[in-house]
Amino acid sequence: MKLSGFNRLKAFTLAEVLVTLGIIGVVASMTMPTLVGNYQKKSYVTQLQKVYSQLQQAALKYKNDKNAVNLREAGLTSQAEIKNFLHDNFNVVADCGSAVKEPCFSATYTDLNGTSHNTNDSWGAASSVTLSSGVSIILDYPAYYTLTVDGVTSHYGHMVIDVNGPKGPNRGGRDIFFAEFYDDGSIDIAGATPECKSQGKCDGNKSLKDMREAYFNSNCKTGRYGMGCIGKIINDNWEMNY
Repeated sequence: MKLSGFNRLKAFTLAEVLVTLGIIGVVASMTMPTLVGNYQKKSYVTQLQKVYSQLQQAALKYKNDKNAVNLREAGLTSQAEIKNFLHDNFNVVADCGSAVKEPCFSATYTDLNGTSHNTNDSWGAASSVTLSSGVSIILDYPAYYTLTVDGVTSHYGHMVIDVNGPKGPNRGGRDIFFAEFYDDGSIDIAGATPECKSQGKCDGNKSLKDMREAYFNSNCKTGRYGMGCIGKIINDNWEMNY
């Protein structure tokens, strides 16, 4: 006797399953590199933002402890004192003196265009360390250089942050960034002085945002240690959109 009302279920054939898996594999191979790349960028920026905030908080504490209006008045005016500043405020696991060199930094870095740059630079007024978090920093004391705009003089020192030390990719603008350390404890690009931010006395009479964009466009892809890249990241609300 035939039963009515029942439909036979049709299974997928092996060929159909293999075709489906093949399509999924192709789509995954196309999208995974982008997803991984975006995750890595976010990871680098998160670590950069963390040490950026920690350095500024340490500078504020240093000023407050000395009842000073700026870091110069507080006494952060020598290589020895900048070394003490880093050792007193961070868990330092390696000290590389005053140079961008191993074991704190990689022996070579590439810029975003793929050009290789050797390190082992000696900075006469700086301290170079690696922290327990894996971050490496070389920091000038913030009275080493000056910039005068419209009769107002700002004080600052250079700095380099490698968010994962000598580990790869060791590429400027990815895991290593060049910036300036200003007398008020702020960190930014060259020209983004405290007076630029508070009084509008900016180099070249540009807005702060435009100045960061211009510096990024002229330096980030070819600049050593990712010079100019941090300004773009700050402008874009801590996103690496390049």
